[in-house]
Amino acid sequence: MFLELISFLSSLDTGFNVLSYLTVRAVFSMMTALLITLFLGKWIISKLQHYQIGQVIRGDGPESHQEKAGTPTMGGLLILFAFTTSMIIWGDWSNPYLWIVLTTAFIFSAIGFFDDYLKLKRNSSNGLSGRQKLVAQSIGAIIIGSWLISLDSSSITTELLIPFFKDGAVELGVVGFLILSYFVIVGSSNAVNLTDGLDGLAIMPVILISGGLAIFAYIGGNYNFSEYLNMPFMPGTGELFVICAALIGSGLAFLWFNSYPAEIFMGDVGSLSLGAILAVIAIIVRQEILFFLMGGVFVAETFSVILQVGYYRRTKKRLFRMAPIHHHFEEKGLHESKIIVRAWIITLILILISLASIKIR
Repeated sequence: MFLELISFLSSLDTGFNVLSYLTVRAVFSMMTALLITLFLGKWIISKLQHYQIGQVIRGDGPESHQEKAGTPTMGGLLILFAFTTSMIIWGDWSNPYLWIVLTTAFIFSAIGFFDDYLKLKRNSSNGLSGRQKLVAQSIGAIIIGSWLISLDSSSITTELLIPFFKDGAVELGVVGFLILSYFVIVGSSNAVNLTDGLDGLAIMPVILISGGLAIFAYIGGNYNFSEYLNMPFMPGTGELFVICAALIGSGLAFLWFNSYPAEIFMGDVGSLSLGAILAVIAIIVRQEILFFLMGGVFVAETFSVILQVGYYRRTKKRLFRMAPIHHHFEEKGLHESKIIVRAWIITLILILISLASIKIR
């Protein structure tokens, strides 16, 4: 949107060209999203309280969580509003990746919104059934995956990049790319949703991972950097740097209200969409394996649920005291804030390891 205005101003004075630089737009994108979220945060919280849009706590969860009942939820709408507004203002409208990310946000936030709505309507922790949610997510993942593969071959490759190995790549082909995209998008969406059970537990890893993916996007979209670092050059991916910055800004501001003790929860409308957005960005920059590593906390939370269900069906006993695993640690006596901060630390370490792959190859 502003690129057109900047182009006009640059014709009057070349000094305005600086505003079109990727790094400058990224900074403004982050600050715009951050300020929108901070400015609207208290107002949104008061409105949600007024209309009694509060969290419904599941009956079989930790007893300490019962005091969280009624905390305003669906705060993901605030994150997404600030995120999309900033993208539209500072993003390059001619770049297809901007519209793919926006479409991803719309589809998966709609799924989450309907899930949250049903929970509130029923005054229950049960919204959409697991099957209904999976079907909707699957449709969304197939749409996004098909859109990506329809782009010009110079924009996106069907190779799976193998980190830490020089020229390490596996050709997936169109079918393989679609299958991988499906599992990454659906898996990430659900993983963030499962992790979002403690104050700030999910949003900070989302912020940190966005930062990690932003670096890969910037390098991949710059011919000189990608050539020097022996990474594939992917035209257009540099725009994701601006998009990730908007996500970081809105996420940081939301954490201001979501940190322990939380004044607002993001709800499924936030967690499902944020997980899908991260997945799509990881797919575009072809860093699915490193995304799996960076999102180690999300992966652990997901597998703890899978293992718990599988083990119980087989033995009628629990493998963990409670799943997802953050509840297991709560039941063992760890304070919520300690679990949260340790998850942040682990995520930061995993991202640093992932970034090390840029030079270790």
